[in-house]
Amino acid sequence: MSDFSSETRLIPGPAGLLETVIDRPPGSARGLALVAHPHPLFGGTLNNKVTQTLARAFTGLGYVTWRMNFRGVGNSTGNFTQGQGETEDWLALHALALQETAGEPLLLAGFSFGAFVMSEVARTLPCQRLVLVAPAVGHFPVGTVPPQTLVVHGERDTTVPLAEVLHWAEPQDLPVLVIPGADHFFHQRLILLRNWVSLICRS
Repeated sequence: MSDFSSETRLIPGPAGLLETVIDRPPGSARGLALVAHPHPLFGGTLNNKVTQTLARAFTGLGYVTWRMNFRGVGNSTGNFTQGQGETEDWLALHALALQETAGEPLLLAGFSFGAFVMSEVARTLPCQRLVLVAPAVGHFPVGTVPPQTLVVHGERDTTVPLAEVLHWAEPQDLPVLVIPGADHFFHQRLILLRNWVSLICRS
């Protein structure tokens, strides 16, 4: 997609500066989307391909989309805190984003560890939809999520096996969209991921 603008900022957060990329659609914005990247100690950054794919999907739907490098990643300062500080950072960025963009509707999305963080953010911020891609259940305490949550998982994910996600989702009567043949990072399945996320989040 080439008809969006992108800006990188260093934004003061609760524990230091947070490197943030803001993608804006052309014309007036439909709402706000926040997208969290995978585990910062295993190479996760705001430029992760799944994270970028989610951002492009939301920008394509007309949302101003914020991505942030977690503490200690890229130009963000601070240290990894197992999700607690990372959740606080996203809440702070949301407050700042509201000064620039109407907060309704709000989309929250995360990939892997980022899905866990956004499930925590959603406990404080009501959202139109929570999008969890390959949520790291079994690795982090991903709890009960809102009924309008979209869960997307790869059939061949060996990092977070599909069976673990189904076991987590079943008590919540939460559907899981399974991408056939996809691994944890959705190699060669990113376009399919983007298309389905765009389709479901369009309404």
